[in-house]
Amino acid sequence: MTFHNVPSLEEVGERIAIRELIDTYAHCADRRDAPGQMALFTPTARFVVHMDTSSPVPSQELASRDELAPVFDNLNSYQTTTHFNGQSVIDVDGTRATGETYCLAHHLSVVDGERTMMVASIRYLDTFAKQDDGAWLFSERRLMVDWTETRRSAP
Repeated sequence: MTFHNVPSLEEVGERIAIRELIDTYAHCADRRDAPGQMALFTPTARFVVHMDTSSPVPSQELASRDELAPVFDNLNSYQTTTHFNGQSVIDVDGTRATGETYCLAHHLSVVDGERTMMVASIRYLDTFAKQDDGAWLFSERRLMVDWTETRRSAP
C-alpha cells in the first residue's frame, strides 16, 4: 500500500481553491455563462481539445482567453447540459499547479421532437496560475475526450 505525504494546511487551502475553480467552470458551462467561464482563464491561456485521445494532434487549439467565446457558445446548441466532476489529482508548487480531473458531461439535444443524450467521458489536464490577488486561474486546459455515447432520451 502506498501512502501519500500529508499536505500542509496551506496546501489544503490551495487545493480547495483550485477545485472551486474547476467546479465553477462546470457550473458556468451548465448555466451558459460564457463571460463567467472565460473569466476563469488567464488572458494568454491555452485551451486544447483532443476529441481522439489516441492522436497526438489536437482537434482544436486556442491561444487566448478571448478566443474561447465560440467554444463556450457551442454549448447553446444543446437544450441542456450537466457536467459531473469526479476525482481530481492536484499538485501545487508555489504559484503554479497542475491537475487532472475526470468529468462525465451530459448533453441533451432535441431535434424535430426527438430527444438524444450524448455523454462524454472527459479528462481535463490543467495548468493553473495563482494571481497576485490570490485567485487561481487556468493557464492551460486540455480537454481529453476518452469516449462518447449517444442514445435516445425519454421525455
